[in-house]
Amino acid sequence: MTRLDRIRAALEEALAPESLDVQDDSHRHIGHAGSRPGGETHYLARVVSARFAGLSRVQRQRLVNAALAAEFAEGLHAFSMELKAPGEA
Repeated sequence: MTRLDRIRAALEEALAPESLDVQDDSHRHIGHAGSRPGGETHYLARVVSARFAGLSRVQRQRLVNAALAAEFAEGLHAFSMELKAPGEA
């Protein structure tokens, strides 16, 4: 199972998203801090989940970071997020 697969599974389990798009963005960060040969260090996610309703941006990010704690411990360096509740533009 790739890191991308593990990230998707962790977010599905923690957030039950209506919409989930996760992309490995590592190729755009070659030579930057945290970059490693083989990639799997930098990701971008767009998530729509009812779990985000009524939460601030920081609270939403904390939910995602908690869901991905094991991946960060194993070398995930950067995770960009666009987090929305259903109905948000």
